[in-house]
Amino acid sequence: MTHNIDARKRWLALMVLCLGVLMIVLDSTIVNVALPSIAADLGFSETSLVWVVNAYMLTFGGFLLLGGRLGDLYGHRKLFLGGITLFTVASLACGMANSQVLLVCARAVQGFGGAVVSAVSLSLIMNLFTEPGERAKAMGVYGFVCAGGGSIGVLAGGLLTNLLSWHWIFLVNLPIGIAVYAMCIALLPNGRGSAHGERLDVAGAATITVSLMLAVYAIVNGNEAGWLSLQTIGMLVAALALLLLFLRIEARVQHPLMPLGLFKLRNVAVANVVGVLWAAAMFAWFFISALYLQRVLGYRPMQVGLAFLPANLIMALFSLGLSARLVMRFGLRLPLGVGLLLAAAGLACFARAPVDGSFILDVLPGMTLLGLGAGIAFNPVLLAAMSDVEPSESGLASGIVNTAFMMGGAVGLAVLASVAAARTDALQASQGTVAALNSGYHLAFLTGAVFAAVAALFGASLLRANGQQNNARAEAAAE
Repeated sequence: MTHNIDARKRWLALMVLCLGVLMIVLDSTIVNVALPSIAADLGFSETSLVWVVNAYMLTFGGFLLLGGRLGDLYGHRKLFLGGITLFTVASLACGMANSQVLLVCARAVQGFGGAVVSAVSLSLIMNLFTEPGERAKAMGVYGFVCAGGGSIGVLAGGLLTNLLSWHWIFLVNLPIGIAVYAMCIALLPNGRGSAHGERLDVAGAATITVSLMLAVYAIVNGNEAGWLSLQTIGMLVAALALLLLFLRIEARVQHPLMPLGLFKLRNVAVANVVGVLWAAAMFAWFFISALYLQRVLGYRPMQVGLAFLPANLIMALFSLGLSARLVMRFGLRLPLGVGLLLAAAGLACFARAPVDGSFILDVLPGMTLLGLGAGIAFNPVLLAAMSDVEPSESGLASGIVNTAFMMGGAVGLAVLASVAAARTDALQASQGTVAALNSGYHLAFLTGAVFAAVAALFGASLLRANGQQNNARAEAAAE
């Protein structure tokens, strides 16, 4: 166990782990601002350009569960270092890419490395911090990185693309990746996996990985191919069939990739359902509000990034201290419910933003409420998802919650984009392009607000009221 190192080293190690995670989170959004420049330089068509994003999402979503289980078997530190190495090398290939094929393939490798890092980082943090108060603070830092990293990526992407070139949104990862690798070697003691000696469930790994990849592929291409097209329906049916086969394998195999008994733990099951709904709401905030700012209000990429700054600062304030105190004082349920309801209110504010909206009156209130909501809610969601889990399954639990967030975000974005596009198409002839776009975004924001409100009610009513006491007992047993 890594939690025997001294307190100063633990917090330094947390900073390094979060820097590695931030690199992964940034890369999921930093590329969006640079897409026009990439298309112009490498000759991407409008259709093929989406693969710069989709190739990353496909492998990232597909390998999260496998990455978490490999960490349990062979050591979380070893897998984290391997993931960072793979991601950094792939970033170099992306930055040096001079053809479409090379860039898309390198992005796919980036996604695989990112999946491994994301799947095991939460386990490393849980094992570093076993005292409830310290763990809550550490999870707040991790939650801020996950929640705020995406909007920071927009600002960084605009800055690097404007000042240098699109190549640097990838090349900037090189010094960060090397530094993270070196500091992890120095700060994290080596150790065998907590599930060492068990065999890898190859059949389960193959079926769930292919199932997730098919599902992600169908979702991210749903708008283009058509949601009722043979391709989309066929892939979703195949993904469902493979998922059912995976569950059958897990019920029979001696060392399952995902012990089904894990979902009998109420907090784990509830937190993952909340994670799916919360991620869908977060994508409504981040992506749809960025589109509103750019396409309706006419903001430039740098202005969009700056518009998210108040929310990031508020998230930092809560995630880096206040959220942990709320969890220690009130447990998991109340902060989770309040945070998600605040997020729902923030999305509702955006759902009334006019075509000629101003930042102070129409953008800042929603950003403020969403920053508060994310800062308060992220910590209890992550703590609940990892509660009651044995150390030998912490990597798996980490992979599951990351998969829940990723799939919730992907499905949510697809649904929201479809809802917005349908409303826009219906009104464009009568209202004009900008007004129709704004009306479509309003409906997407309202849908996201419903997701957040349902997540709030679900989590606040079904999470165990005495979760903190049970967490403490689980931690005492694990030491």
